[in-house]
Amino acid sequence: MKTIKQIIQAEHKTILSIIFLTFFSLVLLLIRIKLTNNYYYLFLIWNLFLAGLPYLISSYLATFKHIKSSTLITNSLLWLLFLPNAPYIVTDLFHLKYSSQHLLWIDTLIITMFAITGLILFFKSVWTMEIIFKTYVEKHIVAFSIPLLFILVGFGVYLGRFLRFNSWEVLNKPWTILETTVFIILNPNLNYTAWLFTIVFGLFLCVCYYAIKTNYTTNKKASH
Repeated sequence: MKTIKQIIQAEHKTILSIIFLTFFSLVLLLIRIKLTNNYYYLFLIWNLFLAGLPYLISSYLATFKHIKSSTLITNSLLWLLFLPNAPYIVTDLFHLKYSSQHLLWIDTLIITMFAITGLILFFKSVWTMEIIFKTYVEKHIVAFSIPLLFILVGFGVYLGRFLRFNSWEVLNKPWTILETTVFIILNPNLNYTAWLFTIVFGLFLCVCYYAIKTNYTTNKKASH
């Protein structure tokens, strides 16, 4: 209970934003269900739940004054495992191709709202972990690693969206994922789409992250 209280106190602004965005997303979803009597987009709720897991892990680590190496490594690996689930919701826009013309507007709004919520969780989580790692690792190493992290996340999203791998399959299908990954890396000519998506999506996340971070830090300095 103490840890939960600490997280709420430290993250109250982000939590309130997430609650507001989630509530509005659910309202839009309920309107669609009422209009169509169809529950197709309910999977977005599950996707948003998965998107919140890395945020919870990073917020939990942020409550420690000092983190043991074993605790940091274990939680960081778990965080990295679930991290692609947050920006993954952006690719749920692919489902718009199944929308009827007269429902396209509300379907677009629904997925966009869930995606925005997932991206906020994603960027806040990465930012928190960046601050944590800079306490225990050389700052220039962390700064160099962040763009590589986004490329790695892009590849994770590719595995989930196009090859339909889930995060937990790292545990029950580790060799299948490893073989697939090695094949894609060693055969770029045969896996053009994988490389292109990974790099472009990773750059998309990277540009958005640094744009938001720069804007926030600039405004914070100006307010002081």
